[in-house]
Amino acid sequence: MYVFQPASDRLFVLLAAGNLATTQAVVSWIRRDLDRAAEDSASGTGDLRSCDYLFEAAAYIGRVSVAVQEENGEALQQAGASAGASFLLGGQIAGEPHGLYLVYPQGNAIMATRETPYLQIGETKYGKPPLDNVGHTNLSLEDAARLCLISEVLTQRSNLTVGPPFELAILPADALAIAHRLTFAADAPELAAMVETWSDAQREALHRLPSFPWEQSSPT
Repeated sequence: MYVFQPASDRLFVLLAAGNLATTQAVVSWIRRDLDRAAEDSASGTGDLRSCDYLFEAAAYIGRVSVAVQEENGEALQQAGASAGASFLLGGQIAGEPHGLYLVYPQGNAIMATRETPYLQIGETKYGKPPLDNVGHTNLSLEDAARLCLISEVLTQRSNLTVGPPFELAILPADALAIAHRLTFAADAPELAAMVETWSDAQREALHRLPSFPWEQSSPT
C-alpha cells in the first residue's frame, strides 16, 4: 500500500500486485515525477500533481506500468517470467467524486460502480464469495473494511501464497485525508478473532439450510 498526497487538494492510495520489480519501478517512477514537478511547477504535466480527474491519474499509472513492462518484458519472457502487474487506485481530487480504479497490466483501467462496488487484484477467487454475497454500497465504511479484511484472511487460509501483513486504509469522501490506517501482522489477535467468528457463523448457517426431502419424512 502506497499513499501519495502531492498537494492538499488530492489524495491517492495505490495497491499493487504482480511482478515485484515492476510494481517497485512504477512506484519509484511516480515518486520521481512528483519530485520533478515540485522542483519545476511549469513542467508539472503527466503526474499525480497535475491530474484534474481521478481517471487521468489511473491512465497515468497505466502508462507508467506499460513503459516499465516494455523495458524489461522481453528479457523476462525469455526466462519464462512475466513482467505484468496490476494496481488498485483509490482517492479523490477536490471538486471531483471519490473513486476506485483497477489498472490492468495492459495499461487500461475500469472504475468501481454502485453495481460493482469493489475491485480486486492478485489472488481473487478465494476471497470473492464474501464480497459478492455480503457486500453492497450501503455498508458503513467500518463494515466494508471488516468485509474486505475477512476476504483477505479467508484467501490466506485457502492459498499459501497469500499472507500477512494485511494493510487497511479508510478514506471518507471529501475528507482528502486517511481517517484510519492499520497493519495486521500474522499474530494479530484481531485476525484470529475474525476467523473464529466467521467460522462459527458459517457453521450456524449450515444447520439452518433447508432440509432434503428425505430428512422431512417420518420413519415408519
